[in-house]
Amino acid sequence: MKAEVCSETVLRLARQTLQIEAAAVQALAERVGVEPLAGAFVRAVRALLECRGRVVVSGMGKSGHVARKLAATLASTGTPAYFVHPGEASHGDLGMVTEDDVFIALSHSGEAEELTSIVPLVKRMGTLLVAVTGHADSTLARHADIHLDCAVEREACPLRLAPTASTTAQLALGDALAVAVLDARGFSAEDFARTHPGGALGRKLLTHVGDVMRTGEGVPQVAESVPFYDALLEMTRKGLGMTAVVDDAQRLRGVITDGDLRRLVERGVDLRQLSAGQAMHPRPRTMTAQALAVEAVQLMEQHRISQMLVVDEQQRVIGALHMHDLFQAKVV
Repeated sequence: MKAEVCSETVLRLARQTLQIEAAAVQALAERVGVEPLAGAFVRAVRALLECRGRVVVSGMGKSGHVARKLAATLASTGTPAYFVHPGEASHGDLGMVTEDDVFIALSHSGEAEELTSIVPLVKRMGTLLVAVTGHADSTLARHADIHLDCAVEREACPLRLAPTASTTAQLALGDALAVAVLDARGFSAEDFARTHPGGALGRKLLTHVGDVMRTGEGVPQVAESVPFYDALLEMTRKGLGMTAVVDDAQRLRGVITDGDLRRLVERGVDLRQLSAGQAMHPRPRTMTAQALAVEAVQLMEQHRISQMLVVDEQQRVIGALHMHDLFQAKVV
């Protein structure tokens, strides 16, 4: 039997769900600033910062999904962490937990049997236990070294059964914990990039000019004394719309670009009488190979240019860079 969809009902429930979950997170935000949650939250942050081992995160059902996300967020922001399924923990995986670890258990009821059954073993090892529950009088909360009260007034589910507002609150509190820890740890954007080398931020913060620049025969350059037409041929062969002009020691003296050619033609200059040194403009924009590629993008955009020369400490030309190279490397 095909169910009929009432647009008005669907949208009313959507708004109601979002309002209930937003209210749950807002209430949690207010409680985290006052006792007892305030003190517990600060102790939890200190425990994670002082952890000599790893942070082990566990939970059953929907709380388990949130636990996996919390472990992943911690791991990607400077706190070594992993998820352990509580059911598997009681069948051998608890051997991965040591006394140097911090064990974070998530359960809205605080009575998930799979978690409460391994609590005595976690405590016996001397592992610090942090419980995130919605009931301060629950088994898990009572046995925890630190209890983070994540109670919500009601679920968004019309049946009041499916975890909705409670898991949203767990997720938000977990994010708050991870953010507080990364800030206290001094975790930077560069640190984040190192744990996300395959992402866009990783490419921007880990790719250097030397990784994408053209080198060797791909770099257009001519001597100051050559005729201007030789410089044009070099520009054509290398396809960068420019050529470096160098002295006998390969030090950069200037650059000739397509724009320079247009301006010379507009002025009616006899190009046959010019040398490269006479046609060039000095002090061009340059980069070093060690600079970040994203810095080259910023400089090009700032000065409205599409190509740039790369020089070493002695101002010798060692490479060339075009905006297309940066696009290809997905830095832009």
